[in-house]
Amino acid sequence: MRVGLIRANTRPMEAGTSRVAAELAALGHDVRVFECRGNASPDEEFTESGYAVHRVAPPAPSGPAGRFVAQLAGVGRRLADRWSSGWVPDVVHGHYWLGGLAAATAARRTGLPMVQTFYSVGTAQQRLGRADACLGERIALERALTRAADVTVAQSPDEVDDLTRLGAARASVAMIPSGVDTGLFQPDGEAEARTGGYGRIVSVGLGPGHGQDHLIRALRYVPGAELVIIGGGDVASALQDLARRVGVADRVRITGPVPHERMPRWYRSADVVACTPRSAPSGAVPVEAMACGVPVVGYALGGIAESVVDEVTGRLVKPGDVRGAGHALRELMGTRVQRTAYGDAAVDRVQCRYTWERTASALEAVYQRLLNPQAVPA
Repeated sequence: MRVGLIRANTRPMEAGTSRVAAELAALGHDVRVFECRGNASPDEEFTESGYAVHRVAPPAPSGPAGRFVAQLAGVGRRLADRWSSGWVPDVVHGHYWLGGLAAATAARRTGLPMVQTFYSVGTAQQRLGRADACLGERIALERALTRAADVTVAQSPDEVDDLTRLGAARASVAMIPSGVDTGLFQPDGEAEARTGGYGRIVSVGLGPGHGQDHLIRALRYVPGAELVIIGGGDVASALQDLARRVGVADRVRITGPVPHERMPRWYRSADVVACTPRSAPSGAVPVEAMACGVPVVGYALGGIAESVVDEVTGRLVKPGDVRGAGHALRELMGTRVQRTAYGDAAVDRVQCRYTWERTASALEAVYQRLLNPQAVPA
């Protein structure tokens, strides 16, 4: 099978495209990744993982994504022209909404079937309270993309609901969680040092809607524990002010930005990882934590509820229940045996459900069903 994966750039949330490409190539497919970005390096290069990368657009202008949107239809036309002679994919797969815009244009002009993965839709970003100048335009374009794609890929039941509200037919939505790099995220390895003699709760992501304000308030119910918030952003000072008002400032630490490859060290340093956002279309953080053998306490929504099994790999509490989150954290922080049992079960769950190999196999089945609807069971 010839598979064309299209992404607008190499932003972190699209890094999984490379892993999907590598795993599909390992399954024996002819995979090409088309990047809508600059061609400062050669137009085509073959990777050691067995797939090719093509660069098909001038550099994206700096600034809001909206400045790049106008170029993407032209990128799609260039792809369609390119595929009119020589290599042509059997299926086109757009990644993120920007890559999807180019993919939809190319698929429409060539009559090829199209799959679309959003990772997170604009309506989910609205729930997080994100202020983005082009968010309204993005949501309108995502609504059109759900109608253009033959299959849209969701990562959690909440994202399935988001996509159907945008206009996707429920039967055309496939729920396929993204994988995790279990070579990088694993229980064995170095951990960040602890100081002060506290137990450690780790939370990842610093921005509107991530819920660290809830965790700072919940920390009042968890004596003897520190909260380490991984990330950097404009809300850091407001959170530190909140910690002082609540009386836990000496137990709250904000690290600033941390490189992705260093994240396993922080997960392994934690007794518990806490996830309390307003919205969680994907479960990347809890899955990474579980891959490192760390139990998760989180709100029962989106990708958190999909990945964490309550009282098996961690604890789930009602979204917005600060007291409930505090009590769950206190109970788990106080029971090493329970944390160890949850952590062992978490590693097993990730190995069974959240590897990139499993993600690629599920996508392969979607592609095959599109190309041979009579031959592959629904």
